[in-house]
Amino acid sequence: MDQLRAIRYFSKVVEMGSFTKAASAFNVPPSSLSRRVSDLEKSLGATLLKRSTRIVKLTEVGQVYYNDVQQILNQLEQSKETVRSYQTTPMGRLRISSMVGFGEKILLPLLDEFGELYPEIVLDVSLSDELSTLGRDDVDIAIRGGYAPNERVLAIRLMDNGFIPVASPSYLKKCGIPSHVMELKDHNGLYFKAPTGPTPWLCHVNDQWHDVSGPAVAISNNGPWLAKKACDGDGILMSTRWALASYLESGQLIELNFEHRLTITQHADMAVYLLYQKQRYLVPKVKAAVDFLVEKIKIDNESMINV
Repeated sequence: MDQLRAIRYFSKVVEMGSFTKAASAFNVPPSSLSRRVSDLEKSLGATLLKRSTRIVKLTEVGQVYYNDVQQILNQLEQSKETVRSYQTTPMGRLRISSMVGFGEKILLPLLDEFGELYPEIVLDVSLSDELSTLGRDDVDIAIRGGYAPNERVLAIRLMDNGFIPVASPSYLKKCGIPSHVMELKDHNGLYFKAPTGPTPWLCHVNDQWHDVSGPAVAISNNGPWLAKKACDGDGILMSTRWALASYLESGQLIELNFEHRLTITQHADMAVYLLYQKQRYLVPKVKAAVDFLVEKIKIDNESMINV
């Protein structure tokens, strides 16, 4: 940085033809500026300027050096403007990681709209149900279902992630509509396979937790395939409301309601969270994406609840 400062001082002296005027432009003492330029000449082993009491001129080698450093200084100024623009305009590569089902049904359609709003952002999207660590995986934003993480990241709750039981009209006509959660043990089950294994059917009755899972006819981590099997009348499916919204709206699947709420875990308050590191919110591309997704998903979630 000292050499760069000396080069800037030298260039300004040439432009203004005076050490005093150059020093005034940088708001430094003339003696300090003169000493810096002298140090630059010593480091180069060449005299760049002819000094006199009335005027300062370039030597022959000084002219060559001045031409070269002008290109460097101009490039540095352009780079500075690029950084300033980057810090104020959302641009660059934005790395997003999301769980598969949520990504396919909700995130990717929203990112199409986001991409039109911010054409200078390159979207780098990975869909995986494996847990990601923001710092380790070089991810700007992660979307995960479950509980607010303990790692040092900010977690914004996007929507409820509770599971609901559904079945097709044909299955219910054939096998009957269960009126109590305990009757589910006698019904065919379609089970989503999470990283920890198939999700059970649990309920809290008389101050006790009960596993009311019926016999499994299919287990998969592919939500659309399980939903298709449910629509075909193969069994009862437990999945998230956001994943089932289109099937419920079309009438292909019907939500089963019980006095005792059905769930897949004894822990309460499951949700979908948007995760990011606090300091990354200062980067325009990250701030733009976080603000956009939170607002859009909030609106979509309200519409889904009213289905």
